[in-house]
Amino acid sequence: MYRELRGVDVVSTHVVIIGAGYAGAGAAKRLLFKNPNLQVTVVNPRTEFVERIRLHQLAVGNREATLPLADALHPKAQLVVGTVTAIDAPEQEVRLANGRTLRYDHLVYAVGSTSRVDHIAGAREHAFPIAEYESASALRTHLAALPAGAPIVVVGGGLTGIETAAELGEQQPGSPVTLISSGPVGDDLTEKARTRIRRVLTSHGVDIVEGATVTRIDTTKIELADGRVLGAECAVIATASGVPALARDSGLPTDAHGRLLVDATLECPEYPGIVGAGDATAIAGGALRMSCQAATPLGAHAADTILRRLDGKAPKPVRPRFVGRAISLGRRDGVIQRTDFLDSPVGTVVGGRVAAMLKEQICVATVSWGVNPRRPVLFTWTR
Repeated sequence: MYRELRGVDVVSTHVVIIGAGYAGAGAAKRLLFKNPNLQVTVVNPRTEFVERIRLHQLAVGNREATLPLADALHPKAQLVVGTVTAIDAPEQEVRLANGRTLRYDHLVYAVGSTSRVDHIAGAREHAFPIAEYESASALRTHLAALPAGAPIVVVGGGLTGIETAAELGEQQPGSPVTLISSGPVGDDLTEKARTRIRRVLTSHGVDIVEGATVTRIDTTKIELADGRVLGAECAVIATASGVPALARDSGLPTDAHGRLLVDATLECPEYPGIVGAGDATAIAGGALRMSCQAATPLGAHAADTILRRLDGKAPKPVRPRFVGRAISLGRRDGVIQRTDFLDSPVGTVVGGRVAAMLKEQICVATVSWGVNPRRPVLFTWTR
């Protein structure tokens, strides 16, 4: 089951990590930096690491958003390409779609998030989610085939919708782009940040529709709850994300949204051998904003919880320390909104080319420092 590690005394402790995103790759990196004798197996459905923070760029065709997992995982980690279909917590094993079974001593649940398409009629058949690699790639193909002037509608006024609409407006100036939001665009930002975002979106030719609810999506139009109908030969879904049903289907404790319930140390109280990290977990009954800013340190903290257990020490609680929200508005503009440690926006806002440059540097550093297995973890959210 396990790869032989030359020059290393292989011990029996086996850690299985489900998911090789920001949290899963970070957990593998931390574990093997701290204890290279561990057997670490990472299960992931593809052989590439996906830069989810660049999927809006992938969709419009100005940037790729993957790199080989061979460059993102610690070289002593074993990659198993496959999909986990069940977790048997009492037996401490996971089952894969191909029939294979992996036993574990410790399990890191880092399955990430998914796009929701079940809340709008017709979305599953006619819209393109932007939060996952496969759907963003399909959107890229669809956009390339659109006739000139075909209307494009982005549904969702959060950060993902804002970035996607701005990228589309800048990169496809011949097609009218509309951004629909159920509330104010960027409603959890400061008014200064929202004002700048609206101004830049408008300069890119994006029509902003706020306070509107989409009720149906068809092949060529979108229907709103107030009776309006908008032309849309391409509909992009950038609304709230969901999580995979793996934890719930496996009988593990979850919240109402299917996120694995973990305590402040990231352990599942009913099964301490399972720790959770990233988008698909609810920490002490609450959930953090889905982001690589949270997933990367949570992955490192999940690893530290396991390492402390192996050393016979009590795990430490996690303490979120957000610093800000970086929003790209095309390739030449952006907004950086500073936040407090709990992710509440505070007054400082940086915009323009400086913000665009800072956002790009953040994206680069997320891979070159946060994911790169040759560099140690620089910071964690450990108290």
